[in-house]
Amino acid sequence: MTDGTKFILFLLLSSSSLCFGSDLDIQCLRSLKQSVIDSNGVLNSSWDFDNLDRPSSVGSICRFIGVDCWHPDENRVLSLRLGNLGLEGPFPEGLQDCTSMSGLDLSDSKFSGPIPYDIAQQMPYLTYLDLSNNSFTGEIPQSITNLAYLNVLKLQHNQLSGQIPERFNMLSRLTTFSVVDNFLSGPIPTFAHVFSPLYFTGNRGLCGAPLDECPRSRKWRLIPIRLRRINEESSIGAAVGFVLGFVVAFYFHLFCSKRLLPCVFRA
Repeated sequence: MTDGTKFILFLLLSSSSLCFGSDLDIQCLRSLKQSVIDSNGVLNSSWDFDNLDRPSSVGSICRFIGVDCWHPDENRVLSLRLGNLGLEGPFPEGLQDCTSMSGLDLSDSKFSGPIPYDIAQQMPYLTYLDLSNNSFTGEIPQSITNLAYLNVLKLQHNQLSGQIPERFNMLSRLTTFSVVDNFLSGPIPTFAHVFSPLYFTGNRGLCGAPLDECPRSRKWRLIPIRLRRINEESSIGAAVGFVLGFVVAFYFHLFCSKRLLPCVFRA
């Protein structure tokens, strides 16, 4: 499928959600608000769902803090910019109901726990995803590779572990990518060679371009060393045993030669 065909398909899907997306988008924001901890009361003071069923309420959610709409006169979420609002808790729920959302910013917050394994199924049209400066844990979901339109992916300053999925090579549109200060390890996929090494620092286990070359497997280095030590220890043991045996035999022979008759008699 060509890029032009994909873009046309995206427009068709977005247009279909224009008719059916309003109620779902409102439900999306309701679920999100209920699933996060709003310590600063930002959402509580701004996200007012009362009277949204009235005709005059069309476009009301577009006035919510952090909510961008496709058009100011329709309740259809284009993106959520919820960074630096003091929100906390696990990854927000209900985002799959924002059916035509293309951008999500949860940066500089206190979110924790894993990133949903099915994040691409929840928000298939994301072009921008910023989860930086949180406390997300676990591995980077493989499903992110299915976000065909993704241009920006920011995961820096979290507690993510494991490897960067090799299938990230499929993210052909990616122009910005950062995993600074996590606990990632293993070789960096080839897609990342075009990015600055500064975007991968703070992960002691990461290696490969654009960072230093990965060392050869340590296991294959340890085996010959251990075998050599075993052989050396065996050789030393055999030598010691030989010397001790020779000394014992020599003294026994010397003792019996001086006292030949007693030895023969005793025998």
